[in-house]
This record gives sequence, C-alpha cells and structure tokens, in this order.
Amino acid sequence: MVVLHCVEPMPSAPDKILLASPRGYCAGVDRAVQTVERSLELYGAPVYVRKEIVHNKHVVEVLRARGAIFVDQETEVPEGATVVFSAHGVAPTVHENAAARHLRTIDATCPLVTKVHREAIKFADDGYTIVLIGHAGHEEVEGTMGEAPENIVLIQTEDDVDRLEVPDPNRIAYISQTTLSVDETRSIIDCLRAKFPNITGPRTDDICYATTNRQMAVKQLAAACDLVLVIGSRNSSNSQRLVDVTRELGTDSHLIDHEGQVQEEWLTDKRVIGITSGASAPEELVQRLVEFFRARGTSDVSELEVIQEDVRFMLPKAIRQAMAAAAQPA
Repeated sequence: MVVLHCVEPMPSAPDKILLASPRGYCAGVDRAVQTVERSLELYGAPVYVRKEIVHNKHVVEVLRARGAIFVDQETEVPEGATVVFSAHGVAPTVHENAAARHLRTIDATCPLVTKVHREAIKFADDGYTIVLIGHAGHEEVEGTMGEAPENIVLIQTEDDVDRLEVPDPNRIAYISQTTLSVDETRSIIDCLRAKFPNITGPRTDDICYATTNRQMAVKQLAAACDLVLVIGSRNSSNSQRLVDVTRELGTDSHLIDHEGQVQEEWLTDKRVIGITSGASAPEELVQRLVEFFRARGTSDVSELEVIQEDVRFMLPKAIRQAMAAAAQPA
C-alpha cells in the first residue's frame, strides 16, 4: 500500500525587504504620546484622554494598560480630573467645557495643527470665507472648523470646488488638514485658484513636513518594489494616504496594523517588498514585520533613505512646569 504524505507548501519569502526612510513617528505624535506617559508619571492613573491620543490602536492599547482612560468627549471626564487633548486639536468649546468641569487640561495638540487653527482665526477675523480642504469627520477637521464655524466651508474633492459658491469671491481663503495627499491637495488648490483668482492662503503649506516626507519616500519605495506594506491604523489619515499614493503609481499596497494581518495571497510572486509606516505607528511594529519575513528566510533587509528628519517639539508647557517642580528637592 502506498502512503501519500501531504506536504505543506513553503510560505512565500521575498528576496529583499526595503524599508522607507523616513517612516513612523513624527515629532507631533512623539510629543503627544510622551505627554500622556509623563502625565501618568506625574499625576498617577487614571489620566483621561479625549479621543485617541494618536490614530494607532497599538499605541492606545499600551497607554490604556498603563492607566490612561480614553473618552469620546470631555464631558465624560469626572470633575476635577486630569484630561489630555489629543494631537489632532480641539475646538474652543472643548476648552470651555473642560473649564466648566474644573478639569486639569493638558493640550497635546500638534504645533503644526495649532498653526492651522491660528490661520483660521486670522482669516475669520479679517472677514474671509475660509475653505478648509480635509476629510469630513476627522478630529483635526472638527477642531479646526470649531474655531470659526460661521466662516468655514469644508471641501474634499475637485468636484466640491465646482459646486462651491461664496458670498464674496474676492474675500476667500483656503487652509487644509495637515495629513492629506500632497498631490491631491495641490490639485484642489489649483482648482480653487482657477475659480477664485483672488483667493489667498497660508504663508507656508499646511500639510505637515512628516506627511510630505513620508509620501515622498513611499513614491521612491513603490518604484523599487512589487508590494508595499504600510503599517498604520484604519482611522489614520496619513497612513491611508501612503497606500493611496503607492497604488496610484501602480504598485500593490495594503494597510495593516501589525504583521498578523499579512495575507498569504499578497505575497505570491513578490520578490521585493517595501515597508513603511504612518506618522502615528511606532517603530516596534515595523521591526516585528521585518522579523516576520526574516523567519520565512528573507535575509536581505535594507533602508531606502530619501530625506533625513530632525524635527523635535517641546512637551506642553504644563508638563514641563510639572516636571521641573517634581525635580526640585523637597
């Protein structure tokens, strides 16, 4: 009798892994995560956080395990407790609600988002209709619109520009969410300029340096790879854009939270696989994905460096003051 043994197929292993550089944490995310960590050290658990501090499930779970409590609204925070506002920024009404509840507030809003808020306030004070380019429902957009709700109109596409009507075409300004597709936003701004020749905008781009740099890096990565895996959570705008940019260049790409979400069919006949990560994804997750491929037999792992970053932001003033006070001898 002949006994047939089923042989499990060998898992696919690419010849080479290319890591995009820069990737992962930006200065604003690093600052926000450190803000929660330092708050827990200074004040003890629980520390409340309004919304996800950054859009990454792994980061949120790690902080939750350390004693952070994430809430949807500041009105859910017990009176007198400590609350951290997320990196995405909040509307003035949130600060007002927090004050009414006597909350100790620590604002971890990214300084580059704060810049957009200030632009909105300035344009509104000058009597402009403000066109905000962004994604409906995103926390950053909600916070920015809250600065001047009577003056701001949200648009998401070039078609929205075609339909846009404003009271005075000579008093119109644009601002944008910081985590959009660079190319897509440029196209929308071009459409706005064509329709409203006297439109004004910010002195410098609103799309942040990290979003721009990661998209620039992933474009070069896509040209050198058969597949690009982007580590980031579904609600991370900048991570989603990395997938979009890659696919627009004709290279397969998938967004994953971690190595456990890699699907075998994605890897078939893929010889060179690129890896990058969104601005809110920690490097730990990248290294776990690299080890996933090393375990399959891939030994060629290298970096594709496109640009170097050296941006750093100071922690919020409230945290710096509390740390200084804690360091004083008793």
